Parts: sequence; structure tokens; C-alpha cells
Amino acid sequence: MAKYHIIACHVLWREVCYYASLAPHFYSFNFLKQGLHNTPEMLRVKIQEAVDAAPDDGDAILLGYGLCSNGVVGVRSREKRLVIPRAHDCITLFLGSKERYREYFDTHPGTYWYTPGWIECSVQPGQKRYDLLRGSYVEKYGEDNADYLMEMEQNWMKEYNNAAYIDLGFSNTEAFKDYTRECARWLGWKCDELKGDSALIRDFIEGRWDSNRFIIVEPGQEIAPSHNEGVVKAVSTDSKL
Repeated sequence: MAKYHIIACHVLWREVCYYASLAPHFYSFNFLKQGLHNTPEMLRVKIQEAVDAAPDDGDAILLGYGLCSNGVVGVRSREKRLVIPRAHDCITLFLGSKERYREYFDTHPGTYWYTPGWIECSVQPGQKRYDLLRGSYVEKYGEDNADYLMEMEQNWMKEYNNAAYIDLGFSNTEAFKDYTRECARWLGWKCDELKGDSALIRDFIEGRWDSNRFIIVEPGQEIAPSHNEGVVKAVSTDSKL
């Protein structure tokens, strides 16, 4: 049996812990807070710190991240192999493949994703988020300024028209689905429910790392964007070619 250290975004904690409990290996975990991808430089720093602090007795370090706005670019391990899925973000892991993600993205532009981890870790677009944010603006800047700021803040939502919930069958599934439907109703969006596919997460955790779905970053290499369908690649820390 192997021993793996998993570093992942907290939005994946439920799925990672569950499937690790069924796997034949030994694991240690470090879940980083959700939202770091909003500042990719900070995400890179935090992941590198977590990699550097990983236990010395493991066989590999598994990174439960995608490219995440280039937040993993430049991350390296000095002694242990790093393994990372070929994914733009965590939605690939919930859907089971980057191909399925691309197919849905192409046919449903304007989709905002909802999962148990995302719902638990942050307030998702919907009435509750609107009310909380407006309340904080009123308290800081007054009613008139709050209305203006909310109008500006809501502009980014014009790019979206569909709330998609990914169901991997974990507890509170109906509550999570109801939350997503209510958010969609309030926003005037369509609502879709997709059956998740755990294959990518399970193979990631259990060590089935084929080159089509994963990259292995050896000591002396770092993560770089591939700028093609591979999403990420490993490059030498000396040449970076």
C-alpha cells in the first residue's frame, strides 16, 4: 500500500475524504480554504507552502486542483512527485472528465456551477448573497451608495443564465438541489441537474494516473500551462521549455 498526502481546495473535502475512505492506501490531508483562486498569486503561495510542509514519509503529493486561473503554475516539489489532474478547475473532477466539461460548456454557455462544497464554503449567487452584500454596503456607505455599488457588483452576473447542480449522491442532496433551484428562480436563470461522475476523483486518489488525465511532476520540475487540450504540463525548473 502506498502513502499519499492530498492537498486540495476545501470545496472537495467531502468527496476526497469519502473516496479515500474506500481506497486501499494510506492518506494525510491538507484542505486549503475556498476562494484562493480569486487571487491566483495567493493560491500559488499557499499551495507551495502546503507542498513544502508535506510529510516526509509519503510516496507522492496529490494536488486536488485544476489550473485554477493559473494559480498552480510554478508549483514544484523538491523531493516528492506531484500529481495533478488535467483540469481547468474543480468542476472537471465533479463531472469526471475534461471532455464532458467541455461538451457541457459548449452547449450551455453562461453556466454557474453549484456543488455541495461550493454551497457550504461560500454564499452562492442568489437572494441570500444579494441581501448580505447589500446589507454590508448600507452599513458602510449608506442606502444610495449601496444601491449603486450593488448595480456595479451585479454586472458580472449578466454573463450567466443557467445554474447547474452536480449530483454525486452525497448527503443532503435534496437540500442542496432545493438551494440551487431557489437561487435560479430568484436570479431568473434556468436550472439544470447533472449526475456527477466520480471516476476521475477515485482514480486520482487510488493512483491510476494515466497520462491523458493526469500529469506527474517529478522533483526538479514544476507545473506549467500547456495551452492545449492537455491543460497542464510538467517543465524543468531550469529550462521551463
